[in-house]
Amino acid sequence: MRPVYFLSDFGLEDPYVAVVKAVLAERAPGAAVVDLAHALPPQDLRRAAYALFEALPYLPEGAVVLAVVDPGVGTARRAVAALGRWTYVGPDNGLFTLAWLLDPPRRAFLLEPPRPRPKAALPGWAPGEATFHGRDVFAPAAAHLALGLPPEGLGPEVPVETLARLPLALTEGPEGEVLTFDRFGNAITTLLRAPVGGFVEVGGRRVPVRRTFGEVPEGAPVAYLGSAGLLEVAVNRGSAREALGLKEGMPVRLL
Repeated sequence: MRPVYFLSDFGLEDPYVAVVKAVLAERAPGAAVVDLAHALPPQDLRRAAYALFEALPYLPEGAVVLAVVDPGVGTARRAVAALGRWTYVGPDNGLFTLAWLLDPPRRAFLLEPPRPRPKAALPGWAPGEATFHGRDVFAPAAAHLALGLPPEGLGPEVPVETLARLPLALTEGPEGEVLTFDRFGNAITTLLRAPVGGFVEVGGRRVPVRRTFGEVPEGAPVAYLGSAGLLEVAVNRGSAREALGLKEGMPVRLL
């Protein structure tokens, strides 16, 4: 039995996370389900892609990564399972772009949705099938793979080269961009290098590179190599996003 690591933008105010986990429990009894994150900004593929990149190196190899951030649900975007050192289940919309830099998929399959099976229903009532693929498509596929069943049973195989990817690249510099922000307002960039003692330029500001944000005065900006190995820009005891007026996609340059 393989564990399932579940990430979504569903939040915790609605029952969506619990419903997906209920489907997993029904179809793969005994499979461990671990929550990675559910309070991600709604429909923010860049933030979700970074969250998967940050978590992946610490997940057990062979685990099923179920990720549902799906602004195109119900459209022509594909639903897929991709197999590498880890197994990925989710929408084919670029969500796994950064994870696949660490673990390029070797095989991929389209998911053919099973019919939802509600335990109770009103006469003549049936759940909608176009808006909750986390429940109706991705959870059954993740359960299938958690049981160790062959991926061929999910749907037709497709070339991994056709899988969707976001236009993101990680680089050692000298130029990159603001990838996303964490909940503290720290800007995570696409740069893999941060020479301590140097400077970066972002948002028209020259920001010193230090080992940690505690090495500058409170309220001062600082850049450092973050826990995921990417250059981050922060404000000590503040929000770089707000204080420096930073936005996703903004250029960042090593000086």
